[in-house]
Amino acid sequence: MHNLLRSVLDIFYPLYCGACNTPGSALCETCIDSFRIVDQKEACPICGRPIGKTILCGACMEQKRTYSHGYFGFYFEDKLRDTIHAFKFRGRRDVGRLLVRLIEAKIRGIAHSFDVIVPIPVTWRRLMERGFNQSFIIGEEIAKITGKSIYPSVLVKTKKTRDQYLLSREERRKNVKGIFSVRNESSIEGKKVLLVDDLFTPGYTAREASRCLIARSAGEVILFALARTPS
Repeated sequence: MHNLLRSVLDIFYPLYCGACNTPGSALCETCIDSFRIVDQKEACPICGRPIGKTILCGACMEQKRTYSHGYFGFYFEDKLRDTIHAFKFRGRRDVGRLLVRLIEAKIRGIAHSFDVIVPIPVTWRRLMERGFNQSFIIGEEIAKITGKSIYPSVLVKTKKTRDQYLLSREERRKNVKGIFSVRNESSIEGKKVLLVDDLFTPGYTAREASRCLIARSAGEVILFALARTPS
């Protein structure tokens, strides 16, 4: 029955690759093969910048750190960029879930380092526009893989912000200042929190969210971003 239903759905709602629109699957093998997974052994352990070894990059040495370690899925480039855009802006939740599954081994490898999962939130207005929070989708898949609990309502975005990609680095920093608050802090008190985001660029949003979690009783914050810029 399940196979019959799947065949009927494929006729009326065929799957297309989220990166290149080739029919047949959520992501085609050609596009998947083009994705570069971040090698943590050759990247800064905080921001994931590729530097050839596991040492702090110059920028992370100079900045005050609010999360203790950063883990990253893919480099945000070429077909992976198109895939993230399909997930984030075209409602392709299936594509986002598949991206997480492609790095399941990496996620299992870091499961020991956190107790609970907290996704970066969006405003209610953005949630109504898109119909979902992409960071929650990522966090939900991580929860399925690791068996850890996800708390989607602990971190709340209290202010509307401008889109970060439209701003300069200094404008991005100011744009996210004080935009988060924590509810039900007892659920994260003293715990190691995996903070989940879809995309890491300069990292101002992640640092502000981490700062808020630590200030409201989290024992430690570890960051996971599905993608990060390649430089």
